[in-house]
Parts: sequence; C-alpha cells; structure tokens
Amino acid sequence: MDVRRRARADGTARRGAKPPVCPVAAIDDPVLPEVLAELAAARAEAMDADTVNRELSIARKAIGWWQRQGWITVDPTIGIEHRPAPPDRTKALAENQIAALWRLDVALREKTFWKMLYESAARADEVLCLNVEDLYPQDKRGRITAKGGATEWIHWQSGTAQLLPRLIACRSRGPLFLTGRRAPAGTATLDVCEETGRARLSYRRAEEVFEENTRLLANPLASPEDIEDLDGWTLHRLRHSALTHDAEGGTSTPMLLARSRHASVRSLERYARPGVDAVARHVAERDPAARRRS
Repeated sequence: MDVRRRARADGTARRGAKPPVCPVAAIDDPVLPEVLAELAAARAEAMDADTVNRELSIARKAIGWWQRQGWITVDPTIGIEHRPAPPDRTKALAENQIAALWRLDVALREKTFWKMLYESAARADEVLCLNVEDLYPQDKRGRITAKGGATEWIHWQSGTAQLLPRLIACRSRGPLFLTGRRAPAGTATLDVCEETGRARLSYRRAEEVFEENTRLLANPLASPEDIEDLDGWTLHRLRHSALTHDAEGGTSTPMLLARSRHASVRSLERYARPGVDAVARHVAERDPAARRRS
C-alpha cells in the first residue's frame, strides 16, 4: 500500500469535500506505524495536549474494535504516547474587566452569548448547542447535553433573561445562536433554523469574535493602531471567572460542584485561586489604618 499524506482543505473548500477512501485492511501495512508517528509528532506541535490525547484515544478505540472483528491484526499507534497535559493556568478576569466587557458596543447575539456564559458558568460548546425549545425562560434555565450525553441544566440571571426575548424574537425552535447569513448547502438539518434558514453559530467563529473584541481590554496599555498584533481573551475565561468569583464569594463546595457540573472536588482546585479583586479586598480589610478608622 502506498501511504500518502493529504493536505487538509480549509474554509469553503471543506464544504462538500469527500474524505479519502482507505480500506481498513491497509492499517496492517508495515509502513503505517512510522508514518503515523511522524504525523502524531507534527500534530502535537500544532495542537494542545488535550486535543492530541483525545484524538489518539478515539483512534485506539476504533482500532481495538476492528481487531476484535478480525479485520486487522496490528495496532499502528503502538509507540505513540499520550502527551502530558500542562496545568491549567487560566486566570479569572477581574470584576472591572467583566464590567468593561458588558460595556462593549457589540451585536445582540454576542451580548446574550457572553452574558449567558458568565451567568451560567457553562461551557461554550454546551451553550452553542442550545435550541430555542431547550429554554425555560420563566425559570431562567435551559436543558443541555453534557459530556457523555447526559441531560443537565444550566441556570442564568436577569442579565441574560432580559436579552433572550430580543434574540429569540418570534422563533419557536431551532438553534438559539445563529450565524448572520443563510446556511450553506449540506449543513446538517439540526444546525439550521427552519424559520430563518441561518446556521448554528460554530465554536470557532464564536471564539474568533470574542477574541477580536477583547484585544484592547486584554491589553489596556496598547494603542488601537496595534490591535491586529494583539491577543484577546478566550471564551473559557468567562466560565473560569464565574466559578472563581463564586468561590471568592464564599459559595459552598457542594454548590460549586453543582454549578460547574464537575464530578470531583479536585476539579475545583483550578477555581480556588483568588483573583486580583479578592486579594485587594483581603489586604484592605486587614489594613491597620482602616481598622483604627472603623
């Protein structure tokens, strides 16, 4: 078998593109392990450890199943090791940064999406999968499909509740967050709004919009003329900030577990690092001069 590397199609070229056909039996080719090792190394340099490890695990599950069916006899991924994931160094945004975010002049879609992410402390991909029929506005909550396919609930506050009716308008079903134009041909039916013909907003695009709009907030000393060379915030920082601010406010561990929907207390450690505002309050409250005045 001649193992060839294929360039990945990007942008519009990916729409309607058909994947190359590769017989399962070709996995037994003795050349493949070496080629996969090279590709895995290149992939590891371009992507984060979690993504690379997840892709390797998926490949190995498929290979294991094919082996049990007797279709192949070898595992070409042997020798490719999981990469150690770096510790989560995400920092919570300060309260004044969150306030500045709400003051940005952005579209209603972005205002609602960002506000829902912060108020619910939900993951961005979960919120983007919400449909209009998944919402219970009177209870300020929505039904999501979490990791593993379980049905769970997210809850929001008045900020989101005030914006949602305007975003939904007269729609009764379909994706909650939509793109600004009609869905291209071939888009999955579940990701198209029947009433507007527009597609569900993708994580990639949502992340791009957030990053672009927060560049000056993330770099307050920079000049607007340098905006193209700056990096903004990531969507994950909204969830991280919400949970950190909850922890700083004295929210109990059981409630933090329920709000974050983590399975273990250890997972909450990343949110237990006090932010700038919390440290400032701590120092001010213990200032001897302030105590004498009180």
